[in-house]
Amino acid sequence: MKKLLSILATLLIATALHAQMDVTKFLGIPVDGTKANMIQQLKAKGFQYNSAMDILTGEFNGRNVTLSVVTNNNKVYRILVKDAVGSSEADIKIRFNTLCRQFEDNKKYTSSHDYTISEAEDISYEMSVHNKRYEADFYQMDFASIDTLAFQGEVAKLFLSKYTTEQNEKMSDEERTSIVKELAMQYLLGEMEKRSVWFMISEEQGMYYILLFYDNGYNQANGEDL
Repeated sequence: MKKLLSILATLLIATALHAQMDVTKFLGIPVDGTKANMIQQLKAKGFQYNSAMDILTGEFNGRNVTLSVVTNNNKVYRILVKDAVGSSEADIKIRFNTLCRQFEDNKKYTSSHDYTISEAEDISYEMSVHNKRYEADFYQMDFASIDTLAFQGEVAKLFLSKYTTEQNEKMSDEERTSIVKELAMQYLLGEMEKRSVWFMISEEQGMYYILLFYDNGYNQANGEDL
């Protein structure tokens, strides 16, 4: 166990010294807490709340938008941002690609794919005939520090859940280090996925809209109410 913890400490320093798994933020506001509190914080940012429609309106990233605060078990897990005004097919393609580049250029985010749409793509045809979904997924990376003991503990639990004490003792240092690195990466990727920000194109009566989702995966439903 001492050897395992030593490896974890070394791995932590090498790969995640400046990382802390925090919840997703929207305009610097954690996507968490009660709906009433979130609405108050958004109003403080200049958004107007329409109680009859249960939405907020205002400007975001240079566009007029509506905001919806979505909860699970009275905890906020999503901020949904929607264009207030629809766009043409040509304009929504430009808007989608512009958003992709903005996220790619923002150091707070990371992604493993290029989601831009080619100029030749007929999105109207693809969406209506092939039900194609135009979506881009990113993960917030504004990590400042990490809880060392928590990180070590979680990775150690993963290791011990997969390998017995006898198997651990028979491993070479190289084998153990390789396994721990892989488990640590799995844990970090799992945590990142809980801090996702993604957007998609939606079509309504011939007009196109960007739907942008700021999700806190820690508060999402995981079947606990079934």
